[in-house]
Amino acid sequence: MEEDLRSPCTEELAVFRAFSGLLGEARRGFVIIDTAPSGHTLRLLDLTGSYHRQVVQGVDEVLRQRITTPLMRLQDPEQTHVLIVTAPELTPVSEAAVLQNDLRHAGIEPFGWVVNASLTASGTRDPLLQARAALERRQLDRVHDELASRTWLVPWQAAPIAGEDRLAALTRT
Repeated sequence: MEEDLRSPCTEELAVFRAFSGLLGEARRGFVIIDTAPSGHTLRLLDLTGSYHRQVVQGVDEVLRQRITTPLMRLQDPEQTHVLIVTAPELTPVSEAAVLQNDLRHAGIEPFGWVVNASLTASGTRDPLLQARAALERRQLDRVHDELASRTWLVPWQAAPIAGEDRLAALTRT
């Protein structure tokens, strides 16, 4: 038993079960899963896909129509809206673009992109910050013109965005 508990498979199964549980909660409300665009996310999608294949393998067509796996929920745009959040810089946008390709490979189409902490959107008048904002332009254009079907630009904030009121204020700007 000790050997089983030390197995990486045991850890992956626990993460998968927790992930599946979160997706199940989405039937009753919003679920936000914040993850880096890394191999960990892709491993989770691989596990979800493997589980999906195991569940539907050998099941007759009538029963197959009634089964909803975690991957099916993620692939269904009526149930899931995936938002890719990035900073307006080369490395974060490039990493997010790779994540988007991986999601699409798994049959998950991102709903849109949020570009966060943008100096361009902040309306700064400081010459140094304006120069830095000008560097964002290429990445903002790339996201808007090449990568995303929908984009939202969130200005750089001096204070953290915490609480419903601050978050709601962003939708009014």
